[in-house]
Amino acid sequence: MTELQPIDDVLGDALRLLLVGINPGVRSAERNQHFARPGNRFWPALHAAGITPRLFAPSEQQLLGDLGVGITNLVARPSATAAELSADELRAGARRLERLVARLQPRVVAILGLVAYRSAFGQPRAHAGRQPDRLAGAILWVLPNPSGLNAHAKPADHAAGLRLAAIDAGVVEAGQSATAPAPNHH
Repeated sequence: MTELQPIDDVLGDALRLLLVGINPGVRSAERNQHFARPGNRFWPALHAAGITPRLFAPSEQQLLGDLGVGITNLVARPSATAAELSADELRAGARRLERLVARLQPRVVAILGLVAYRSAFGQPRAHAGRQPDRLAGAILWVLPNPSGLNAHAKPADHAAGLRLAAIDAGVVEAGQSATAPAPNHH
């Protein structure tokens, strides 16, 4: 089997909301597409939150840039599960993410994985939601991992958290319906 390679970030010019996965899964690495495994709740949650105008397929990830949304990973190394990552890899990923955020300056960063966030950023008591600290100047949200392997969070929880982060980022307007994204203000 060929060694799996890290996948490309999705980063638009007018980035307002940076979504951060833990690390690419095998299917994502094989396809160079974020959250590509069937059953992952990421793409349905983005649509249910009103971030995308319709349900996007992983192959359409580049369309997010036009919406002011980007995707990266805390750790670039693909693996079958995030449990395969070491604490050192997570901490190194946190430092890399901080540099990326300082360079790109999104309004909001949403890390999708509470346990990984706690380890990577040395915040063992952190809770899901908006964090009191900022990351390189960006408002910081920590939300549940949308992987189908994470049975603790329900699909509606993913959409609700993403919606609140998107409102903070100005990607979704607070009063608008959950399935119609805000106009793009470049």
